[in-house]
Amino acid sequence: MTETLGRDILDRLNQAAVHSEPGPGVTRFSFTPEHRAVGELLEGWMREAGLETRWDAAGNLIGRAEGTGADPRVLLIGSHQDSVRSGGRYDGMLGIVLPIACMRTLHEAGESLPYPVEIIAFSDEEGGRFTTSLIGSKAIAGGFNMDVLTMADAHGVSLEQAMHDFGAAPREIPLMARRPEDVRAFVEVHIEQGPVLEEQGLEVGVVTALTGIERHRLVLTGKASHAGTTPMDSRRDALVGAAGIVLELDRVCRDTADCVGVVGELEVTPGVVNVIPAQTRLTLELRSPDDAIRVDARERILAAAQRSAEQRGLELEASRVYEQSAVTCAPWLIDALGAAATEETGKPALRLFSGAGHDGLAMIRLTDIGMLFVRSPEGLSHHPDEDLYAHDAGVAAQTLLRFLRGL
Repeated sequence: MTETLGRDILDRLNQAAVHSEPGPGVTRFSFTPEHRAVGELLEGWMREAGLETRWDAAGNLIGRAEGTGADPRVLLIGSHQDSVRSGGRYDGMLGIVLPIACMRTLHEAGESLPYPVEIIAFSDEEGGRFTTSLIGSKAIAGGFNMDVLTMADAHGVSLEQAMHDFGAAPREIPLMARRPEDVRAFVEVHIEQGPVLEEQGLEVGVVTALTGIERHRLVLTGKASHAGTTPMDSRRDALVGAAGIVLELDRVCRDTADCVGVVGELEVTPGVVNVIPAQTRLTLELRSPDDAIRVDARERILAAAQRSAEQRGLELEASRVYEQSAVTCAPWLIDALGAAATEETGKPALRLFSGAGHDGLAMIRLTDIGMLFVRSPEGLSHHPDEDLYAHDAGVAAQTLLRFLRGL
């Protein structure tokens, strides 16, 4: 049963991956023809599983099964349909296809749950088309900022226009927010996107927290001059200053538990082979499941950056452009998912934090959240070669079924 279920999930994920822009991997942005096509495919599978389907004002696809008990609070399960450019076929989509398979298993067996369940295919989580993310989950959780409707994509199309063209109703988003008293919890199944489960030889793991994230833009300004005639001790080299920041970030994050960071962008001006760099622009990102750790790392890195700039006669401008606090998963969901995983695998459930952001970052505003990770071969994600073992998909599905029956 487990292997058959896993192969079926993988087959359906491969079918969904067809709905992509041309090119390597999967490129499926929100409110596009690819989004509509994959949504219609998912909607058909939801109906096969006995779910009643609808599209909401934010472009989310929702499939609902009523419960047989007295408690009307709904359990929300879901993930995002969209991808990054040239991404993988399992990121996000696994968390939609797998619970549909679970509900289909119950439906075919004539088995009902005592509480209602809704599976949600969120319209946007990645933010690949517009410079905002978590559109679908923020709308449901009541955290959607209407100001972002004016944001435009690379072709000048506003988010509001794109949603209208898709058939959504952006001006009705404030009316669709759920009430906390109507929701039992939110649970997401997702590929790990990292190497921990594979290193431990485990199919699944239980998430304890979603990382906090902050991003900064730094500008170092020195003075351009001739690279051959300017003595080393007279130089105001903006790139040397930037190199010091890169190394300091690397040192701090290596020396700090549960903290990672990266300088992902670096622009050098004038960018001429024989001219000392006059200016560098760089980004700095830090992540940690503990906000205090992240803030401490930030303060140390920025203080070192300021010292480095002063020592080299450089001007430093630093601005924080994004910050998302860490989110903790509910202990009762951690325990319930862990117990289900142990029952299914016969192994102690590994508890680990997520270094990536997920829809739970928005859903925590509404309700308790829980997450089940599934092993990622080679820890690879956001890449065309992103992979998933059919066996692991089956184990994850059986784990979710155990969780649903025991809730």
